[in-house]
Amino acid sequence: MSKISSKRAGQVLAMALALAAGSVFTSPVLAADARTQKVQYWSAWGGTVGIRWNRDLAGDVGMRLASAVGKHPELSWNHGEMFDLRQAGTLEFDVRNGNLAAFIAGSLQARGGHLIDTAGGRIDLTDFRLVPRTGDTPILDLVSSDGQAWFYIDRLMYELIDNNTKLAVRTMDLRISPALAKFIGHPEVADWAIADMEMTTDVVRQGDMNETPRGSLKWHGNPVPGVPGARYEADLFMQTFNTQYMRCSGCTGVGGNGEVVFAPNSTLRNNVNNGSLVATVPNDPLGTSSALYTADIPWYQKFSGNFPPYNNDQHPYLIWNLYRFNADGSIDQIGRSGVKHAFLTLNTTCIENPGNSHILGRGCSDLYSVGNNDNANSLGPRSEIIPASNVWGRCGSVYDTNCDGVQNQSGYNTFDQRLRVRESQISGAANAGATYRFENWYLARQDINILNSMASTNATFTRNSTTWGVGNQTGAAGNYRLGPVIDRWVDPAAPGPNERSSMVTTPEGSVKVAVKAIPLGNGLWRYHYAVMNLDFARARTEGAEPNLRVLSALGFDFIRIPVGTATITDLQFSDGDVVPANDWSPTVFDGRVMFTATARGSTLDWGTLFRFSFTANQGPGTGAVALHIASDNTRETVRVSNLLQPTAAGPVGR
Repeated sequence: MSKISSKRAGQVLAMALALAAGSVFTSPVLAADARTQKVQYWSAWGGTVGIRWNRDLAGDVGMRLASAVGKHPELSWNHGEMFDLRQAGTLEFDVRNGNLAAFIAGSLQARGGHLIDTAGGRIDLTDFRLVPRTGDTPILDLVSSDGQAWFYIDRLMYELIDNNTKLAVRTMDLRISPALAKFIGHPEVADWAIADMEMTTDVVRQGDMNETPRGSLKWHGNPVPGVPGARYEADLFMQTFNTQYMRCSGCTGVGGNGEVVFAPNSTLRNNVNNGSLVATVPNDPLGTSSALYTADIPWYQKFSGNFPPYNNDQHPYLIWNLYRFNADGSIDQIGRSGVKHAFLTLNTTCIENPGNSHILGRGCSDLYSVGNNDNANSLGPRSEIIPASNVWGRCGSVYDTNCDGVQNQSGYNTFDQRLRVRESQISGAANAGATYRFENWYLARQDINILNSMASTNATFTRNSTTWGVGNQTGAAGNYRLGPVIDRWVDPAAPGPNERSSMVTTPEGSVKVAVKAIPLGNGLWRYHYAVMNLDFARARTEGAEPNLRVLSALGFDFIRIPVGTATITDLQFSDGDVVPANDWSPTVFDGRVMFTATARGSTLDWGTLFRFSFTANQGPGTGAVALHIASDNTRETVRVSNLLQPTAAGPVGR
């Protein structure tokens, strides 16, 4: 190793300070003074780079992509157009504990690229360059042939592979610079992700690793050395997220019938505890884990092999939902995604970094960005997951249709398995007085508290000529909170007058029911029951992991609500999808209101909220509801008590 110059040492120190301040690439930095530390940076050149444009969004903002110059004849697995990287110049980077910690200097240049026509003129991206920003958060500028950084790249997910001879960036967001947004006449889309990229570049010089990757024996259930009776436990937290517009089919604007797609940037963090209780997400009632000793979380990409601790390719999953709080006091879940299959972890901000991009260590954070959460080959249906155990039925899934253990393409288009919502559900006179919340949820195997691995934040929607803008914030201004949205509708810790919330947990999963009884006057009351199937499923399977087949994983197919002698009118069901053909059918008989699924495909399955409403001529008293398990030849129900129901005795208050 050679000594670095004082100028370069100052750059290293500035980079270390920037990382400590919260960079996307933040990793533990050794305490040695950067001005005197001997450093040998890594460098890479050559290889390939791929771009998968969101062509729908590009069209919305007036960007017309011409045919690519110099691209490979075949698309990548992620449907990206691939280009070679020149073996000229190098990209320098720093590695800490087996992970890329920061870009330092240099650049990489592609052979080929796109021509883009816009209202402001043509942008020439042929032979574009990837250049690290100096003295800023580690970001790559994508520089065009005229030397302009029209786009920039962030939220890189990377790993060193092939015995550290290649740097593989599995995904990274390509974002519109403020200058480009102004140039194309759409300043509102500044910093929006418009493509996701991938890159594999050859390491031509290996520098210091700084620390030795340790792997893991800290799996859930393993004993803690030196602490009799203590065991490691898994507890994953949703640290922060926000959401972006992606595309729309048939959009006309406020009150229209177009179908809008939204996708999130989501950041999670593993529990920080190591013998004492410390907040993982500060200033939140659910932000501190009850697990004294933090388990590492396996994070293996599907079809990558069988690994400890489950002898399979176990990884977490991510889903997201959208809710509307209506002016009449009711709630509707108006959008829901499929399942995002996670594939590696960055292990940033770690307390204990395992040095393995497929193991999430104690206190480590990871992110999944808009681009890869909108990738058809990372998404699948919820029906393939047994949610209470977070086991995936790979055999017969959309990625292994013939159960041969070899991954196939999903076949999905740009709307399949996305969160889709009609314009009329997020705007227009019909929704006057409504407010909205997005919800994100990570599911990890053996997680001891599913409620802190989900969170929600306020959302607002604005039509900007050809796009839908989303206003949502992760801090106090966005009312960001851990836990499900149903708890923001009725707070189980402090319910309002004539409100109740109750959760039941079974070996097959949990369900939460909340109810509001609203006085209408003249002795009439409006009852709104919201049933959130958190992770309950009656699963039918064949075989065993890793060749497990999930035949079905259904939730509930009717709800029974006692109403006694009350007269019931104005029954309403809402599953939020504006498709009347799959609505549950209401009936009133023998002192009960029942809503029943009309088809097997309309069951109340995991990650989903349905609403059941009616008007009664009696006020609320204490009561319970019964949910029938959607399984053949069973009369089993899940009873949820400590709720409200109409009663001749009159209101009971809280």
